[in-house]
Amino acid sequence: MQQFSFKNRIAFNYIITTALLIFVVFAVIYSIVRLSVYSHINSDISIEVRHHLQEIDISSDSFHLTHEDEWKEREHNTVDVNPVFIQFLDQNGKLIEKSPNLKKQTLLLNDQVEDSELFDTKLLGSKIRQIQVPIISHDKKVGYLLIAMSLEGASIVLQNLSEILVIAYPLILIILFLIARFIAGRSIKPISAIIETSNIITKDNLISRIPLPQKKDELHVLSKTINNLLDRIETAVEREKQFTSDASHELRTPLTVIKGTLEVLVRKPRTPEEYEDRINFCVSEVDRLNYLVDQLLLLARFENQKQSLKMERLYLNAVVLDTLSRHSGKIQAKEIEIVTNFSEEFYIKTDYYLFSIIINNLISNALKYSNKNTKLAITISKGINTIECSIVDSGIGIDSKDVGKVFNSFFRSDATEHPEIKGTGLGLSIVKKLCALLAIDIDISSQKNVGTSVILSLHEEDLK
Repeated sequence: MQQFSFKNRIAFNYIITTALLIFVVFAVIYSIVRLSVYSHINSDISIEVRHHLQEIDISSDSFHLTHEDEWKEREHNTVDVNPVFIQFLDQNGKLIEKSPNLKKQTLLLNDQVEDSELFDTKLLGSKIRQIQVPIISHDKKVGYLLIAMSLEGASIVLQNLSEILVIAYPLILIILFLIARFIAGRSIKPISAIIETSNIITKDNLISRIPLPQKKDELHVLSKTINNLLDRIETAVEREKQFTSDASHELRTPLTVIKGTLEVLVRKPRTPEEYEDRINFCVSEVDRLNYLVDQLLLLARFENQKQSLKMERLYLNAVVLDTLSRHSGKIQAKEIEIVTNFSEEFYIKTDYYLFSIIINNLISNALKYSNKNTKLAITISKGINTIECSIVDSGIGIDSKDVGKVFNSFFRSDATEHPEIKGTGLGLSIVKKLCALLAIDIDISSQKNVGTSVILSLHEEDLK
C-alpha cells in the first residue's frame, strides 16, 4: 500500500482534528436549535395549560367549562400552522370535551408518564408534544386536561438543519483538506530544496549547499545544520584525501630507496664490505618504513576515536622521569642538560598508555630538534584549576608562519634545511588527537633559532 506523502500526511492529520472539532460544533448547533424549538413549544403548552385551567369550574367530584360556547368558537376550530389540541377527561379517563380541530381523533392518556410531564407521541402519524395535567379538587383527581401541539414545524426545521449539516460536513472537510494541503506544501517547500540539494551531493561534489529559507524557523535551523554538517564532511574528506596523498608519498619514498639500492647491488659483483654497507642501509630504511606504518596505524586508530579509555590514577612526575630515562642515550649523545622543576607530587586521572605517548612524543621532538650542549627544561606546576606541564627546549625552533601547521599530518617545518633530522611529521598530529581524547589543552609557541615551548593543561576535574 502506497503511503501518503509528508504534505498529505500533514493535511490528513489536520483534517482529522478539524473533523472532530467541526462534528462537535455541528452537534452543539443542532442540540441548541432543538432545545430552543422544544423550549418554545413547551412554553406555549404551559401557557395553554394555565389559560384553560382558568376556564373550568371545579365541583367536588366533577368540573365543567365556564364558557363552553366561546371555547368551541375560538382558534381551536381552525387548522393552524402549529395547532393546539385540547381535551378534557374525567377521573376515569372518559372524554368530556375536546377541541374541534381534533375532529374524530382523541388524545390518549398515557399511564406510563408522570402527571404534568411533557412527552412526545403521535397523532394520525404526526409527531406531537403532549402534556396531561390532573384537575384536582380537595386533593382528589376529578379529571385531566390534555394539551398537545404539533411538532411538524419543529421536525421540518430540525430535519432541514440536519440535512444541511450532513451535506456541509464533507464539503467543508474537502475544502479544508485542499487548503491545508496547499498551506502544507508552501510550508515544507524548503524540504524540497533539501532533497534536491542532497541528490546532487556526492563524494566528488561537496560544494553544494542548501539555500536558507527567509523565515528563521525550524526549517531554517535544519537547513543551516545540514550545511554545517556538509562543511564538516567536506573538510574531513579533503583532509582524508590529503592524508592519503601524503601517506602514499611517505610510504613510496623508502620503498623507492630500497629498490634503487638493491638494483645497484645486482648490476655487478661487489665486495663483502659494500654488500654489508648497502644491506645495512636497506635495513635502516625498512626500520624507518615500519616506524612510519606504526605511526600511520596509530593515527588512524585515534582518528576514528575507537580507542577505549582506561582511566586510572597516575603519578605525573614519574611519567616524565621514566620518559627521560628511556631517552638517556640520546641525551648523553647530545650532551643536553635536563632541568626538571616539580613543585610538588602531582597525580592525575587519565589513560596511562595514551598519556605516555603524548609525553614521549613531546620529549622526543624536543631532543630531536635540540642542538648539542643545549638545555631542556620540564616544569610541572599548579595553575588556576589546572595542572600545567611545560616542556621548553633550546633547539632550532619553528618559523612563526609554520607554528599553526605543526599539528597537520606529515608537516615538517624547514625539513630541507635540516636533512640530517629524520622524521615522519606525524608525532605532533598524534599528540593533538590524543589531547582531544583526554580533554587536555595543548599550546605551542616557538621562535626560530631560539627554541620551542609546549604547555599541557590538565583540567581540575581530572585531578586526583
